[in-house]
Amino acid sequence: MREAAKEGLINNYFVFNAGDDLELLMIHDKGEQNSDIHRLAWDTFKKTANRASELKLYGAGQDLLKNAFSGNVRGMGPGVAEMEIEERRSDPVVVFAADKTSAGSFNYPLFRMFADPMNTAGLVIDPSMLCGFRFEVIDTIKNKSITLKCPEEMYELLSLIGTVGRYAISRIWRASDDMICAASSVSKLSLIAGKYVGKDDPVMITRAQHGLPAVGEILAPFMQSYFVQGWMRGSHWGPLMPVGLNESKCTAFDGPPRIVALGFQISDGKIACDDEGEPMIADMFDDCAFGGARREAMDNAVMLRRMGEFEPARLGEEEMEYTTIKQVLEKLSGRFKPVSE
Repeated sequence: MREAAKEGLINNYFVFNAGDDLELLMIHDKGEQNSDIHRLAWDTFKKTANRASELKLYGAGQDLLKNAFSGNVRGMGPGVAEMEIEERRSDPVVVFAADKTSAGSFNYPLFRMFADPMNTAGLVIDPSMLCGFRFEVIDTIKNKSITLKCPEEMYELLSLIGTVGRYAISRIWRASDDMICAASSVSKLSLIAGKYVGKDDPVMITRAQHGLPAVGEILAPFMQSYFVQGWMRGSHWGPLMPVGLNESKCTAFDGPPRIVALGFQISDGKIACDDEGEPMIADMFDDCAFGGARREAMDNAVMLRRMGEFEPARLGEEEMEYTTIKQVLEKLSGRFKPVSE
């Protein structure tokens, strides 16, 4: 990454982790889906996976579904969120990365940020937001998309995105001028590979201020916990816990599912840097304001684990089809016999 920045392929970058996942935040001027940028990401992931294998770390590279790079990281395992923007006078950005969860896990907070006036006061009192926002929703089963506008089609939007295992918000635009506001990763590893291979671990980019939700409004949905799919072996419901980078790790039952948020300013095509040239990144969830959500998440995590392998702690049958339980059921299938009247 450092060499790529020196050579001018990327303007600058920041490397961090969400749980046991490596995250690459790259700022560049090559546009979306640029093959050179995607190759840089792929090569970085491959090198780190190889190093993890040398150290005999468990599950090294499990989210890399293919061996050869095909020009685009999308569909190859890693979660990808890209956004091509025209830089504003001031352009605050918040990047989210989650671990041990699924592609639809951002449906709830994105709806709260850009469509719920009880969360985002700007939808009511900011004239530049009264136009509303357009949401692109991906059907991850049929690989189709639909765009719905809020507030006019709020109920239709909710009818889709409430089914988090199938529908996922991919992009959001401001309705008045089609300015891109948010982008998230929506690919599901199980659907790509046809079996359980790892967690989806989604990522998301959101812009803030100046006719968009304020940074505080973007963060407000995470003042409480909510349930997401994933957790242990990708087979369970769990509470999403907002944490600072220092608490982003995998522990209890391989979780609980965790999410980090990094805030920064875009300045002259780069992450704004300090006098020594280091990106100035704010660890947004490393704050006592989210302490209540963390306690709530742990209380709910303990409650769900008391249920063991009984629904609703475990995912429903349809979602379990892509997990390792399928092999257990196939082993037993020949022993089922008709029930006599």
